[in-house]
Amino acid sequence: MLNTAQKAWSAVLLAVVAGACSRGDAAPPVATPSLVLDGGGGAIGSPLEMTYRFAVAPDAPAFAEDYLVFVHFIDDNGELMWTDDHPPPTPTRQWKPGSTVEYRRTMFIPKFPYVGATRVEIGLFSPATNERLPLSGETLGQRAYRVATFNMRLQTDTLFVVFRDGWHETEAGGDGTGREWQWSRKEAALAFRNPGRDVRFYLEADQPAAAAFDAPQRVELRIGDAVVDAFSIPPSGQIGVRRLDIPASRLGTTETVEMTISVDKTFVPAEVPALRSTDSRELGVRVFRAFVQPASPAAGGGR
Repeated sequence: MLNTAQKAWSAVLLAVVAGACSRGDAAPPVATPSLVLDGGGGAIGSPLEMTYRFAVAPDAPAFAEDYLVFVHFIDDNGELMWTDDHPPPTPTRQWKPGSTVEYRRTMFIPKFPYVGATRVEIGLFSPATNERLPLSGETLGQRAYRVATFNMRLQTDTLFVVFRDGWHETEAGGDGTGREWQWSRKEAALAFRNPGRDVRFYLEADQPAAAAFDAPQRVELRIGDAVVDAFSIPPSGQIGVRRLDIPASRLGTTETVEMTISVDKTFVPAEVPALRSTDSRELGVRVFRAFVQPASPAAGGGR
């Protein structure tokens, strides 16, 4: 948080930036961004589903490189809380003048100590130089464009996901983000209370050692003996957030639903030279979040 002196300087800088903004960006915009939030917003720790749209200007020049999308979430004091920077599914060098690029993306709202008005600002930047491109839209400067606002709220349901057998201990990154994960073994179990109605299941996972496999690793999700989802992990190892709608009839009649996550192949990091690791554990897939959201009118909670 900023102290009093820092806030005073921030106010001065904001006024200067706002004044510059009122005169407009001299460079012509290459696209007009917009964003739609499913459900109008989200709760702390819950998934936030978004639809991004970039209307490329008819006279836009060819993109010199593949730019990334930066996404900033700002509190009502104007302070940055977290980001969701990412490459668009269609690289910007493939964007054509006059075309519209639209895609959906889901992220988990961090367990951040804040509720209230939240502003979303986006833009395009070079991963090599951090240069930002001019876009069309409302901005306070620095080529960051406001595309949405929503009210951050607390979770109200108690439908938590429990990591049962088949998991290694929780780990955390050393980058200060507070991001945590657990590695599965060949098979691992998740459990949650049966709400007696349809649910939407979210899984955020990846496979950082995907290149070590001769063939893509296959992941399967089961409830009892029934397969509810199956997918192969691409060579990049990136899965993102998978969303799965499960009808109540597939959850069974027991009070607790147990879901099994299995992989067709595991690996031991210490046995993969390219990883240069001494980790002797047998690992399956790395899971960051598992979340269950009951169908309306209730909302769900996750790990």
